[in-house]
Amino acid sequence: MDGQMKKGILEMCILFQLSKKEMYGYEIMKLIKEAFPDVHEATIYTILRRLNINKHTETYYGETSNGPPRKYYKISSLGFNTLKDSIQEWDSMVDVVRMLGIK
Repeated sequence: MDGQMKKGILEMCILFQLSKKEMYGYEIMKLIKEAFPDVHEATIYTILRRLNINKHTETYYGETSNGPPRKYYKISSLGFNTLKDSIQEWDSMVDVVRMLGIK
């Protein structure tokens, strides 16, 4: 799969997970690695940084009982809009591919 396409899909998947609940970086990375085992951890963290720079997510540090504070990510209102648009684009693309007979 084309690298740019995969990154777009990964962004959509990460935003979708964050739309369900706030998560810390390692938690997101583990979840995405389960679904996409060939994706490098660095790629996931790069996407998280880009989502945050582009204001699709917000971050904060949560308290932990031991160890350093965890950096949590939550989806922003802009992120919700981007997710909605991404899902619509994805659905349209899947419809076209299926219409062409590819399942």
